[in-house]
Amino acid sequence: MELAGRSVLLTGATGGIGHAIARALAARGATLVLSGRRADVLEALGAEVRGRTLAGDLGDPAAVQRLLDEAGEVDVLVANAALPASGRLRDFSAREIEAAVAVNLIAPMQLARALAPRLVERGPGHLVFVSSLSGKAATQGSSVYSATKFGLRGFSAALHAELGPAGVGVSCVFPGFVREAGMFHDSGARLPWFVGTSSPQDVARGVVRAIECDRCEVDVAPLGLRVGAALAGLAPGPVSRVNRLLGADRVADELAAGQRDRRG
Repeated sequence: MELAGRSVLLTGATGGIGHAIARALAARGATLVLSGRRADVLEALGAEVRGRTLAGDLGDPAAVQRLLDEAGEVDVLVANAALPASGRLRDFSAREIEAAVAVNLIAPMQLARALAPRLVERGPGHLVFVSSLSGKAATQGSSVYSATKFGLRGFSAALHAELGPAGVGVSCVFPGFVREAGMFHDSGARLPWFVGTSSPQDVARGVVRAIECDRCEVDVAPLGLRVGAALAGLAPGPVSRVNRLLGADRVADELAAGQRDRRG
C-alpha cells in the first residue's frame, strides 16, 4: 500500500531505530502518531516530523488502552517498542520476565487485536511487527528475549494468513545487530570481526518495504547473518555448538552486562 496520506501509529519512537523509522515514514508522506516512554525525546521528534505524540509505558495495560483511545483512526501500525532482555535465565527476576513479555509481545498483540477489525472494515491497512533475528535463531543468553521475538514471528505469520484475504497486510521485520543505535549498540558488546551489522536506516527501509510491497517477512542483516539464522532454524543444535566456538558466549555475556539495568 502507498504510505502517502496514511495515518501510522509507531511505538518505540524514542529510540534511535524508532527515530529512523519515523523519518522514513514521514519522507513517504505518512502522518505519524508517535508513542514512547520519554516525553521530552518524543516531543522533539514529533516537531521534526510533524507528528502527534502520545507518551506512555506499554508495559502497563492501561497505557496500551489509552494509546488506542487517543490515537484515532490508524491505517498502519508499526509495533517497534521493545525492552532489552539479554542474559541467562537464572539472572532474571520474575518481574523482569513479565515486563519483557508485556512490552515485546503482549502489547503488540493487544494493539493488533484492537486495530485489526477497524482496518478490515475501512479497507486497506497494514500491521508491522519489528522482531529480531533472535526471533528466528536462538542463541545462548537470549532465552527470554528470543521467547518474545519468536512469539512475535508466530503471531505475525498467523495473522498474515488470517487478515490477508480481507485486504489487511501483516509483516514481520527481523533486524540483526544494529550499529549506531538500539539495544545491541547501547550495550557496548563487541562482535567478532567477521560479523556484519546494519544501520538504523536499513531497518527503517525494511519497514517501508514491508508495507509498500506487502511482504510477510523482511530480514535486515548482512547475508552471513541471514544464512546463519536460516541454518539455525534447520539444525539448531549443531549451529549452537559452532556459535560457541566462534565466541558467542562472550558476546552474550557482554550483551547481558550492558543491558542489565535497562530490563524494566
